Amino acid sequence: MEVKLQDLRSDKNPKARIKIMQGHFARSHSHVNTYIDISTIKCRCDHAREAARVLAEAYLSSADVDTIVCLDGMEVVGAFLAELLAEPSQIAKNRGKNISVIAPEQNQLGQMMFRDNTKRMVSGQNVLILAGSINTGKTMLQSINTVIYYGGSVSGVCAVFSAVSKVAGMDIHAIFTKKNVPGYQVYANNDCPLCKEGKKVDAIVNSYGYSGL
Repeated sequence: MEVKLQDLRSDKNPKARIKIMQGHFARSHSHVNTYIDISTIKCRCDHAREAARVLAEAYLSSADVDTIVCLDGMEVVGAFLAELLAEPSQIAKNRGKNISVIAPEQNQLGQMMFRDNTKRMVSGQNVLILAGSINTGKTMLQSINTVIYYGGSVSGVCAVFSAVSKVAGMDIHAIFTKKNVPGYQVYANNDCPLCKEGKKVDAIVNSYGYSGL
């Protein structure tokens, strides 16, 4: 496949940026016409820090956070987010806290789980869930249910990109939304108009990257 990635920068902070590519892409729960590449934010220290600054704005003075659960390999951003939320500022509700940053494991049945050494960081804790990208909300809903199953309380949901505004009745705070990506569409696997038109899938994609076909 021919790779044509375009930069897309946040209006709030130009260093918080993603790349997008038009085409026909298959995800685990859907097909999309635009691939969202968040690798710059996940992998580069400076960009991860600036993305965390944008995400922290929604929770700095309003949400109790004891633990950040990171999906999609977002632990670097999660660490910066924890540092910002706990900074010694008068408006920081969590100032001085030693916020935990963890990631769930997925077992052979596709269920999310926490091992014994990390589930104590969920049980009885206020948990902020951080994702790379949210398309249908199914994985985020699974994450919320997993946190609740382990005895945690979900205090917020955030992502670099989200195609939906709410999940389980909770607002999603995202740096980028569908409004920032012109023409972005999500299709059900069994009802994709691109497939019906005979357009081949360009790549298998998820928040970790893409594999061209």
